[in-house]
This record gives sequence, C-alpha cells and structure tokens, in this order.
Amino acid sequence: MKQNYQIKRIGPQQTWDLRHRVMWPDRPMDYVKLDEDHNGLHFGLEVDSQLISIISVFIEGGKAQFRKFATDKSHQGMGFGSHLLAHVIKLLEENEIALIWCNARVEKTAFYEKFGLAKTDKTFQKGGIDYVIMEKQVAQDSIG
Repeated sequence: MKQNYQIKRIGPQQTWDLRHRVMWPDRPMDYVKLDEDHNGLHFGLEVDSQLISIISVFIEGGKAQFRKFATDKSHQGMGFGSHLLAHVIKLLEENEIALIWCNARVEKTAFYEKFGLAKTDKTFQKGGIDYVIMEKQVAQDSIG
C-alpha cells in the first residue's frame, strides 16, 4: 500500500525526538543534539502530518555530509527513508555539490550503495558501533 507523504525543510529541534528514539534511546536527549545543528539543513518526511523520517545535511566547501538519518521504527522497511535520501541527494546534485558523504554503520552499506555511494578505506568505531565513510562524487570541477 502506497501512503502519501510530504518532504519539507524542518528546524533542527524537530529532528531531536526521532533521532533520540531511533538512534540512541539509551542515551540522554542531549547526546543526539549536534553543536553544528544550527548550521545544517534539516529535512523531514511526514505521513498524515506525522514526522516519520529525518535527515540533516551539513555543507562545507562544496562537500555535503548527511548525518542523523533516522526513520521511525514502525515505518522502517517501507521505503520512506529511501524517498527522503533520494530527495536530498537530488537536491544536492542540483546545487552542484561536488561530493556527498556520510559515516555509515557498516551493516547499512548496501543500502547506501543503492544511492551511488561507495565505501572508502576510512573506518572507525563510536559507541561500540563500526562505521565506514561512504561517498559519492557528483559535480566535476570545471574551468570557465
């Protein structure tokens, strides 16, 4: 069954509850708040006016990192996160961002590969979770 959804820009504070519930429920709420949240672009996907998927994007020097990508557990596996990520990647590509990247949980790399992101050799661990940096080259530098 296909549900209607809407993707829109939201404020950073609108991401915190979903980030907390989905990503780090055992940590205090402040753990999911980023110092740089006020510098980011935040997007939410709503179904029936309920925010069910969020993503935050930070652009610096022609490179865009998406972070804190989360979908409500009751709506996971239904394609909503995919719609949101595809929307954000298209928007970044249209704005001639040269590189899109993320810190991906190792077990989620196949998901990101579907969107053209490739694993790099940069890995790390945080909070007992293994991560790999994934990236997608978008715009080529041009002269003129």
